[in-house]
Amino acid sequence: MNQTDLFSLLIILVAALTHASYQLSVSVLTLLSGHALSRKVSHRRVCGLAGSYTLGVLLMTLLLLCSLVYTVSSSLGNTIPTAAWAAASGIIIGLGLTSWIFYFRKKAGASLWLPRAFADYLGRRAKRTRSLAESFSLGLSTALAAILFIIGPLLVAALVIATTKHSVMLLAQLAVYVLITVAPLGIIWLTLARNSSLATVQRWREKHKWFLQFMAGTVLVALGIYLYVTYVLSVEAVTTKGIVHV
Repeated sequence: MNQTDLFSLLIILVAALTHASYQLSVSVLTLLSGHALSRKVSHRRVCGLAGSYTLGVLLMTLLLLCSLVYTVSSSLGNTIPTAAWAAASGIIIGLGLTSWIFYFRKKAGASLWLPRAFADYLGRRAKRTRSLAESFSLGLSTALAAILFIIGPLLVAALVIATTKHSVMLLAQLAVYVLITVAPLGIIWLTLARNSSLATVQRWREKHKWFLQFMAGTVLVALGIYLYVTYVLSVEAVTTKGIVHV
């Protein structure tokens, strides 16, 4: 692994951690598990529903990321133009600033800014989910509904992965991103498997929601600035220097 691959993997890691800090999939999983527990569903069944839901989120996240990577690669190739990096940087910075303001609603609890139709649909499905197939489908739907928030880190990861030339490194970057993004769901699954209360998770989310919102927005802004400096300003400086020397 050379220095370029190492920096690329580091960017993927930061983007994935930012993605993981967004709380929609966690909110729906706690809602799903809470309703299942209130119906006196067996402990094994609750763990199965949570695991199936997590698998659905994982699969949809992977599909979204692969779709973005394919779109970038097919339209721009392995060498991303400076203008594309500049546009992507602006979008990512804008999404970061938006996250500071609009992610959590300004009221008690940890409710999120979502179109009312999305929120109502996910709430109904979480309450009515009985089978593993329904839970898996709910995971797919939740990851797709979160696209309004997760498109920023997904875009960062897709741009970096699209420039990767080695297939092994490309697969490693995809795996790192997807596994880190579902890590919070894995923690909740382990909490359920240990027969611990979800109230602790919910209290932690409510206590730290503004910190998570601030950090997610800040990291996106920082990533956008880093990408602009690295792939736009640095390239323009080298180009200008070359022209002067000629």
